[in-house]
Amino acid sequence: MHKLRAISLICAGMFAGALASVGIQAYAEKNSSTLPLQEIRQFTSVFNAVKDYYVDEVEDRQLLQSAVEGMVSGLDPHSSYLDVDGFKDMNEATQGSFGGLGIEVTKDAAGVRVISPIDDTPAARAGIRAGDIITRIDGEATAELSLTDAVKLMRGEPKTKIRLEVARKGEMKPITFNLERAVIKTQSVKMQKLADNLGYIRITQFQERTAEDLAARLVELEKSGNLKGLVLDLRNDPGGLLQAAIGVSAAFLPHNADIVSTKGRAPQSDYTFKAIESDYRAGNAVKALAQLPSVVKTVPMVVLINSSSASASEIVAGALQDHKRATLMGDRSFGKGSVQTILPMSFGDKAVAVKLTTARYYTPSGRSIQARGIAPDIYVDDTPEGNYPTFQIREADLAHHLKNQEGDLADDLPYDDTNAEKAPDYMYLFGDEKDWQLQQAMAYLKGKPVVTSKYRGQPQSVVKKLRAEERAAKKNDASKSETRSDAKTDK
Repeated sequence: MHKLRAISLICAGMFAGALASVGIQAYAEKNSSTLPLQEIRQFTSVFNAVKDYYVDEVEDRQLLQSAVEGMVSGLDPHSSYLDVDGFKDMNEATQGSFGGLGIEVTKDAAGVRVISPIDDTPAARAGIRAGDIITRIDGEATAELSLTDAVKLMRGEPKTKIRLEVARKGEMKPITFNLERAVIKTQSVKMQKLADNLGYIRITQFQERTAEDLAARLVELEKSGNLKGLVLDLRNDPGGLLQAAIGVSAAFLPHNADIVSTKGRAPQSDYTFKAIESDYRAGNAVKALAQLPSVVKTVPMVVLINSSSASASEIVAGALQDHKRATLMGDRSFGKGSVQTILPMSFGDKAVAVKLTTARYYTPSGRSIQARGIAPDIYVDDTPEGNYPTFQIREADLAHHLKNQEGDLADDLPYDDTNAEKAPDYMYLFGDEKDWQLQQAMAYLKGKPVVTSKYRGQPQSVVKKLRAEERAAKKNDASKSETRSDAKTDK
C-alpha cells in the first residue's frame, strides 16, 4: 500500500470548533553527524534562561510543548501540532460532526480571519462572512493569540454562549455577534431540482461520505428528470479529505483519468491519483460510484467557485477544467495547493498528531495551484450590483506561505476587485432564488446570455482604463446636472 495514501491526507485548514511512537533516541543516533549542535546549545540556553529568570515559574512540560508548537507552525500556515483535543477535533471534523461555531479560520495580523463559514451552522446563520476578521472573543483580543489558542476559546460545550467582535470591510464600527455553540453536524452534499430539468448540487466540505452522498443525489436527479444540466457549487468550500475529492472527480470523469498529482521531497510523496477505485476507497464510495447512470459522465456542467473555494474543491475544479468536462464560473479560487498529512503519535495514553505539509499538488495538465488558485472560465460577480467588499485574502497573502515554484499570483494576472467601499444592497444564500451566480450558471446551461463581471478577470491595464472612463463619465454627468440647475435658476 502506498505509504502516503495509507495515512489520512487532509486538504483543509483548522476548524473553529474544531504517531505511532517516534524513536527519538534512535533518530538522534542515526543522524548524530548532521544534528545542528550549535542550535541545540542555543535552545538549551534559552530554555534555562526562561527557567531561571522569567517572572513566573513555568513548568518544563509547558515550555517544551510551546517549542514543539512553534517549530511546526513556523513552517507554513497549514502545518500544526495537534494536542489531544486538537487531534480529536480533526477526526470529528473529517467525519462530519464536531463541536463549535462552524467556521474555517486562519491567523491574521489583526486577529483571526474567517476563510469560510460552514452552511447551516451558528456562524453562518448569524451572518458571519468570509473575509471577516474576529478581533475579540468574549472580550479577549485575538491579535496576539496563536491560532490554536483562538480556536480553543471558540470551542466549548454545546448551548454555551460566546461573543465575537468582528471587523468587516465597509463597516465603520466592529460588529458584535452573540452566538450559541452547537454540535456541528455538517451535511456535506445538498441537492435541489431546478427549473427546465436542471439539477443543483452543493458540496460544503469534503468528508468521508461525500462521494457516496454525491452519487445518491445524482441518482435521485436522474430519476426525477433533473439531469439535463448540472450546477456543481463549490463556493465557500474550504476543502477536506483528498480521497473524497478524487471520488467526486471520478464521478464525472472517465475511468483511469488523471485527477491530481502530488510531488514532495520524500519519494513516497510523488504519486498520480486517478479515477480508479483504489484511489477513492473511502466508505462506500466504490459501490456508490459504480452504480451511477452513464449520463453523469456526459451531462453539461457548470462548476461555481469563489475566493473561499480552497484545497480539495480546487482539486475537483482543476481536474474538471483540465479535462474540459465542465465550465468554471465565479471568481478565482483561494490557491491552497498543498497536501497535509496527519501523522498520529502515541505517548502513553495520549494520542496527539502533527499535521504536516508533505507535498504540492498539481492538476492533470501540470498546473500548480499553490498561491495562484484556479481561474474560472467565466468571471461572474457575487450580485447584479457587483461584489461584496471584503478583507478576504488568499493563500499568497498568508505569512510564510508555501511558494509556487512558478511564481505566486502576480500583478499581471487577472484583476480581483475586492476594494469596493459599499456593500451591494442584495443579500442571498447559496442556492436560493436570489443567487445571482447560480442564475448565470442556469442561463449558460440553457444557452442564454451570461452577465459577466465588469472588472474581475481583466488585466490591470484594462481595469485602470475602464475606471478612468467611469470617473470621467461621472464628472461629465455632474457638470451637466449643474449646468441644468443654473439654467433653471436664471429662468
